[in-house]
Amino acid sequence: MQKREAVKQVSIFADLKQSITDFGLLVKFKLTLLVLFSAVMSYAIVSGGDINWISMVLLTAGGFLVTGSANALNQVLERDYDRLMPRTANRPVATGRMSVSTAVLLAGIMALFGITMLTVLNVTAGFLGTLSLISYAFVYTPMKRSTPLSVVVGAIPGALPLIIGCVAHEQVITPMAWMLFSLQFLWQFPHFWAVAWLADEDYKKAGFYLLPSKNGEKDATTGLLSFGFCLLMIVNVAAGYFSNNVGLWASLILICLNLWWAYKCWKLFKTCSREAARTQMFISFAHLPLSLIVLLFDKL
Repeated sequence: MQKREAVKQVSIFADLKQSITDFGLLVKFKLTLLVLFSAVMSYAIVSGGDINWISMVLLTAGGFLVTGSANALNQVLERDYDRLMPRTANRPVATGRMSVSTAVLLAGIMALFGITMLTVLNVTAGFLGTLSLISYAFVYTPMKRSTPLSVVVGAIPGALPLIIGCVAHEQVITPMAWMLFSLQFLWQFPHFWAVAWLADEDYKKAGFYLLPSKNGEKDATTGLLSFGFCLLMIVNVAAGYFSNNVGLWASLILICLNLWWAYKCWKLFKTCSREAARTQMFISFAHLPLSLIVLLFDKL
């Protein structure tokens, strides 16, 4: 009897552990944390460190729930395609460990509470959160199998958290909010194209053609366009400086950072190698947080 009870307890613990793991996979926990980091940093930047902690909690919790809801709906809509790719085949809806109805229910609950929390901050934040959710789940997701332009559409909800973070403090969309939005909007192209280059075989198994070349192939177009977007980020920094939103030293640091990334993108253009794509991707992981930290110190 004691042995049976012990086995039962182990089974319950294992099921609970798996449920927690599956929830983390459903909301794409690491990606959601990156989105939250951007929103929180944008709030800290425009506030100059003068943080209202109630607003910060609402922004963090609301942002997590809305992002998690969008990611859950994405997995529901792409469950048949996720099964075709090794990198996504273990997702809970794709494997059947979580039913579609359960995933949709969780997405609905997260959306309801997340949008409500953002709306408590102000109506604009709530509206932008709703726009981000709808555009990611119901516009970007289905477009991924039809056109590489889906990356452009997906970059909009990907950058909206920075405006939401600003609006949470400022109540309105300011020029600084647009500059931060532009930073993350432009950043996503060299970042995502590097990821798409490295995962190209996986994506094609599911019918996703996400590289910007004419036939979705790995050619010099990806590196050249990535290089161009790095230069556009320099233009964005210059616009921030001349509009008095960014100081001189912060502008110079950001320009150097973008030139460094642009050089690595140029290497992908010249070599079309997997190594160059991997370098471009890893630099992107450092580029965004470093840029936001520089802007935060500039405001402090």
